[in-house]
Amino acid sequence: MRWLMVGLVALATAIAYIDRANLSVASDSMQQELQFSDELKGVMLSSFFWTYAIFQLPGGWLVDRYGPRALYAIAVVWWSIGTAATALTRGFAGVIGCRLALGIGEAPVQSANARVVSEWFPRKERAFASSIFDTGSEFGSALSVPLVTLLIALVGWRGSFVVTGALGLVWVVAWLLIYRSPRKQKWANQAEVDYIEQGGGRTEEKELGDAGKQPMKWRDLFRYSTTWALVAGYTCRGVIIYFFITWYPDFLVNQQGFSLLELGLFGAIPGLAAMVANWLGGLFSDWLVRRGTPLAMARKIPLVIGMVGASTIALASIAPNPAWALVFLTLSYCSAAVSTGALLSLPADVAPTPRNVASLTGVQNFGSQLGGIIGPIVIGFLLGTGQFAYVWPLVFAGAMCVLGAFFYAFVVQVKPLDEQRPMF
Repeated sequence: MRWLMVGLVALATAIAYIDRANLSVASDSMQQELQFSDELKGVMLSSFFWTYAIFQLPGGWLVDRYGPRALYAIAVVWWSIGTAATALTRGFAGVIGCRLALGIGEAPVQSANARVVSEWFPRKERAFASSIFDTGSEFGSALSVPLVTLLIALVGWRGSFVVTGALGLVWVVAWLLIYRSPRKQKWANQAEVDYIEQGGGRTEEKELGDAGKQPMKWRDLFRYSTTWALVAGYTCRGVIIYFFITWYPDFLVNQQGFSLLELGLFGAIPGLAAMVANWLGGLFSDWLVRRGTPLAMARKIPLVIGMVGASTIALASIAPNPAWALVFLTLSYCSAAVSTGALLSLPADVAPTPRNVASLTGVQNFGSQLGGIIGPIVIGFLLGTGQFAYVWPLVFAGAMCVLGAFFYAFVVQVKPLDEQRPMF
């Protein structure tokens, strides 16, 4: 049953990314009909992230307060309606409103995913399970282009938003029918429940009911250096991830001389390879746990190796030819992906109670969005200086990876916060 549960949240994550990317594919058709400028188009494409970043913190708290079953259902209904409502818009302001609603709805996704994995998986399987739900984002992003393009051809851009919005509503029905916590899920036999709880699964009934332990107050989470290091480390990693979402095509075309055909043929290589690396990194961390490696080392080894390896992005700026540039970019993206499973497991590993897991995930994921805001701006500024083209931007990105490795290696403590010494 635990693999069915993580499959459900991976599917929800894929749907979220399809709804998120729908606008990117449909924007040209929308621009022709609604008549807005390229400048407004850029604002429209970025507007999702405004509310998505801001609502990471309250989104995580709400998941802990009301549980993943209720909050996930509410969130998916909310963003599905926001997606479908885009079909009714008659101008720029309406599209912006729908995108802001989408950002609010999708903000709790990572927090709810982490909470589900923490409840349903023992420590020795948690990193791989986290890798599974994270690859839902990559699968959804990859599927969105052919799917939305086909829908636009069949039912127009307005119809494409209705169909993709309906996907989430169908998922909610299945979610409410199937999802329960391990002790309440009748389809899970006692042997599986015991396996989860004895292996360190963060089931609420066991930790809060049997032991009577109370959740730590939200504001008290920030008294610990580990919490701040989770934000800082994910901010550094976000710079790399968002480079591949923002400036990566420009680097291949304008710096390496790729044609649009070559970009289409070879540009997907780093992303596809990273999906495999993501799973391998999660399996590696869990393998270390199973062989008796202390949990802190089992998480930090793939984290630090992955972040240091991602710094090879700096070498792409001085590669002797485009093929070698793509090799270094692929190595960098795969290295960052190797760290994913362990990184997404950290909130469950350091949360003092199950009701703090989603809150810590929301805090951590806010760091990723912060990196997504800072990275593209700094890279654009460095490019604007006209000095050495992409050398300094990619050196900056590589340096951020090394800085992130420092936070994970020396500041993050992989044990419950209430067992750590607070800063104040």
